[in-house]
Amino acid sequence: MKNKIVLNKPDKMVFMDYLIIFIGCILYAMSIALFTAPNNIAPGGIIGISTMLNYVFAFLPIGTLTLVLNIPVFLWGAFALGWRYLGKSLLCSVLSSIMIDFIDLLIARDIINYYTGDPMLVAIFGGLLCGAGLALVFYRGGSTGGTDIVSRIMHEKSPHISQANFILLIDFAVITISAFVYGNIENALYAIICIFVNSKVIDVILYGFSRNNGKLLFVVTSKYDEVTDAILSKIDRGVTLLNAEGGYRRDNKRVILCAVRPQQVHRANVLVHEIDPDAFVIITTATAIKGRGFYGYDEAPNPAVHGGAPTREITDESSEKQ
Repeated sequence: MKNKIVLNKPDKMVFMDYLIIFIGCILYAMSIALFTAPNNIAPGGIIGISTMLNYVFAFLPIGTLTLVLNIPVFLWGAFALGWRYLGKSLLCSVLSSIMIDFIDLLIARDIINYYTGDPMLVAIFGGLLCGAGLALVFYRGGSTGGTDIVSRIMHEKSPHISQANFILLIDFAVITISAFVYGNIENALYAIICIFVNSKVIDVILYGFSRNNGKLLFVVTSKYDEVTDAILSKIDRGVTLLNAEGGYRRDNKRVILCAVRPQQVHRANVLVHEIDPDAFVIITTATAIKGRGFYGYDEAPNPAVHGGAPTREITDESSEKQ
């Protein structure tokens, strides 16, 4: 009789983490090896620098170059942010670099072919694949290193400038250089289109079609102090503690109410169950969240109400740190 391997819940969550990250890295590598790099499009960041170096020195593989260029970035990140933050990012960087070179090897042996048609299609579909891959990686708490780490470090040193703006500045510099390397401004313009599509795909996958939405967590746990501290410090989201009474035992309880972005749900769920494996967690969708940490009242439109059904809106009170 064959023995079945049974995974407990934490093991299943870890397995799903790495499976989704693996799929994300494959999609990301495909975007580089099959679309952007063969068509001389440098889509910003370290991968863009590696693509240009490969154009000048064809014997240097893009994946290996990316990994080598990421080494000083990871060392800087480890010093500034700590290795714990970089764990999954290091894995993603190594995995995506290996996959890029592996796909290039398949191309060199004529097993598969890269696309060399319409440059606009290259920019669009390269951006689609790249965005989908990065979104899956981000959703499970990883990154591909490079500008993600640099921008986070710079943001901590200059909090008045957002992390997104630092990434934009770095990408703009790389794209500008690519116009001189390739001797063609059109390649730089296509790179801008690729990055635009990439960013929109990431937004849609992580946030949905509306950046005004989010997820609402109700957590019933006896370790509410520890869970509250973890959410405040590690996810940087506010919480509200609600007084409640158990329906069966009639005992007093505290319920944690927390509004988060969709991509933060997984991290929050993991934190809760690391602290209290017996916690009771309800996760629901909030059609609109207005208040601190989300949209302001004058920024977000009111969601449409269909069929007269009430629409849930989370206001400033429920995102307040207490």
